[in-house]
Amino acid sequence: MAVTNPPPVRVELSGRSYDVQIGQGLLDDAIVQARDFIEPYAGRKVPVVADVNARKHHGERFAASLASDGYEIAWYDVAPGESSKSWESLERLTDWLLGLGITRSDHVFALGGGVVGDLVGFACSVLKRGCGFVQLPTTLLSQVDSSVGGKTAINTRAGKNLIGAFHQPSLVLADTQTLDTLPDREMRAGYAEVLKYGLLGDAEFFTWLEENGTRVLAREREALNEAVATSIRAKARIVAEDERETSGVRALLNLGHTFGHALEAETGFSDQLLHGEAVALGMVLAARYSARRGELSEADAERAATAIAGSGLPSEISELGMDCKGQRLVDHMLHDKKMESSGTLPFLLLRGLGEAYMARDVDLADVAAFLDEELK
Repeated sequence: MAVTNPPPVRVELSGRSYDVQIGQGLLDDAIVQARDFIEPYAGRKVPVVADVNARKHHGERFAASLASDGYEIAWYDVAPGESSKSWESLERLTDWLLGLGITRSDHVFALGGGVVGDLVGFACSVLKRGCGFVQLPTTLLSQVDSSVGGKTAINTRAGKNLIGAFHQPSLVLADTQTLDTLPDREMRAGYAEVLKYGLLGDAEFFTWLEENGTRVLAREREALNEAVATSIRAKARIVAEDERETSGVRALLNLGHTFGHALEAETGFSDQLLHGEAVALGMVLAARYSARRGELSEADAERAATAIAGSGLPSEISELGMDCKGQRLVDHMLHDKKMESSGTLPFLLLRGLGEAYMARDVDLADVAAFLDEELK
């Protein structure tokens, strides 16, 4: 039986609202879905920046859709991995775009995961003081998180995503068919962000995931579309309320990230621990630390850990085999973008499953002691 695609999600922003289309076959129908951003290239090639793996698996589908109406593509390949989010990569990409004669009214297409989306989005934010771009996310992580909301950035020696800008896409085509070629580990890493939306603000969705998570991870179309659409609706609501993370509402999306980024830093931002895996383990730690403070029941903390472990994601910090003390992880946290001028580091913690909040009274020495216990 054919599965009907969910209705589009509208990201409501003053003067910059855009749609996120979700479902199967969107790349095959791109000439229709993205026509407004393709038609200005009549007589010119359409610039598409692609992760090399995404191009191998999905480039022909997208190219065929454009070719059906006489458009050709100028491809720019990006190597997989966080190392592509660098000053050098940004310089090469912007030089290439300028060589194509991209104007401020043009749109660049980003085909791939969060690395490509971040790199292209930031390049477009600065190219001629800002041109447009369209997100074509091909990983679960990028579909439910990084492709929506306009956060773009590159990495530096000082840390991850420290140089960037808020620059919203004009359209997102989240083709869930692209997830069929995603390695299982990458699928699980993206699923961590899906679980995050349940834990931070939707207890009913978290319960649904407990019951249907295996179907989502198995890529059963109806369950997958539901999980992606629900996640994107949640993010769209938060972004519309707090686009630039000034009121504290959008900060809720960082649940698991303070602990997770410290773990990523300690493992060298390597394949030892993918970003989604770090977030998953970070959410377990946030739940257990909330229980340590008496704000979340031990039972709910372990319920969160069980859901994460049951998805094949890391749930015990000791599994990483890191030879370090809790204080070393806390030292990594001191470089967090959320560090405030007062020297306070806000933590996203839980008062209940589906009820995240920002705590500004966390004693970092206590966090170090807690991590020492978890590392044993």
